[in-house]
Amino acid sequence: MELKAMSQYTSLLNPAVFPHLTVVLLAIGILCTAWFFDTCDIYKELLISLVASLFMGFGVLFLLLWVDIYV
Repeated sequence: MELKAMSQYTSLLNPAVFPHLTVVLLAIGILCTAWFFDTCDIYKELLISLVASLFMGFGVLFLLLWVDIYV
């Protein structure tokens, strides 16, 4: 297979939106983390911590992509 016959890989997301996604996802994760200390129900705390960890995880992923550390 020749190199010219292959199609070039293009990302689903434009790299110009990585900074915006980073800030938004990390902000939502921090707000969920702050809201976590307001509750006393174990199930609600587990749900909030799950949501916060998902947002923080994707926020850190886009932070790494923003600074050109491709994972």
